[in-house]
Amino acid sequence: MDWISIDKALTELAVRKQTLYAYVSRGLVRAKADESDPRRSLYSASDVGKLKGRRRGARRRSEVAAGAIAWGEPVLESAISTVRDGQLIVRGRSIEQLAAKYTLEDMARLLWNADDIPAPNPSRRTPGATPKARAFTMLARRAAEDAPSLGRSPKALRADAWSILFEFAHVLCGESGKGAMHDRLARAWKLDARGAHLIRRALVLMADHELNPSTFAVRIAASTGAPLAACMLSGLSTLAGPLHGEAPARALAQLDQLTEAKNIAAEAKAMVARGDQIAGWSHPLYPDGDIRAVNLLAALKPKPAIARALRALQQETGDKPNCDAALAAMTRELGLPDDAPFSIFALARMAGWLAHAMEQREAGRIIRPRARYTGL
Repeated sequence: MDWISIDKALTELAVRKQTLYAYVSRGLVRAKADESDPRRSLYSASDVGKLKGRRRGARRRSEVAAGAIAWGEPVLESAISTVRDGQLIVRGRSIEQLAAKYTLEDMARLLWNADDIPAPNPSRRTPGATPKARAFTMLARRAAEDAPSLGRSPKALRADAWSILFEFAHVLCGESGKGAMHDRLARAWKLDARGAHLIRRALVLMADHELNPSTFAVRIAASTGAPLAACMLSGLSTLAGPLHGEAPARALAQLDQLTEAKNIAAEAKAMVARGDQIAGWSHPLYPDGDIRAVNLLAALKPKPAIARALRALQQETGDKPNCDAALAAMTRELGLPDDAPFSIFALARMAGWLAHAMEQREAGRIIRPRARYTGL
């Protein structure tokens, strides 16, 4: 057996003396007295080599895990949706194919593997001055009242999911009404047939986007067996962040700034030169352009001023618009209220969140990652 000095062992393992002594006490590294100097110890070179390999592997695993937190490797399995080669695939079908004819109700049926679309149940009146306020109030009430998802059958969970989706649409539209959800939103916003068609397309395009922040929050809540409404509340709370569901609001303000400028191209150049944070542009999963934005903007055919603003920013940034910029453009093109993008995004994503919550319950595992401790 080869034996090495303490200095060599410390260098190989890149640890302090106290850590090496701990390894010895735990039997991970054998030690013996140095015959030439009994006051010193020698350490097994083979043990040090094995431990060094284990620590290197642990670091590699740690690095992979850390990278997975931000647009890295997939961290869980899902059969719902994925982004592959610049395309958004939902249950094996391209989002462009689905956006051509599906309604949000159709998307829910596809996402949930549901057989049919039930008739909506009458919804309770929910107080709140804005759609967002009503949405939070409604989900908070149901989170406190509804049964936990743990131990319930897929059929029972799908029934809950339809009830939540229909009631959520009711609070966002401000009235129960009849017809498809996109038609109800169109009536609430006094849109014509073209506007209703565009709302339908936007709802389908935004229905699911694999493991985004709000969806991950939903899956964590669902893994604990919480009621579906509580899982949806965690998703909506995450969506309310400025860097997620509120990003279209920042893109909308930016679009207004450009279209109101005397010289759109000059204003875009100045925004980039100042280092303004440009909202609604580029997407890490779509290096060639967000397919959802491409699809929605192609159907929208925005007015000249909006189109010029989009082109000017694309030229100055070298990036392409994502779905946030597309929703902002649709909002101004159709004359929608400023909070319309949030309502569209939240209602659409509710279908996806519910799918992920139910899939997580089928997995039957709690999501509990570890933290890398950096304290003393």
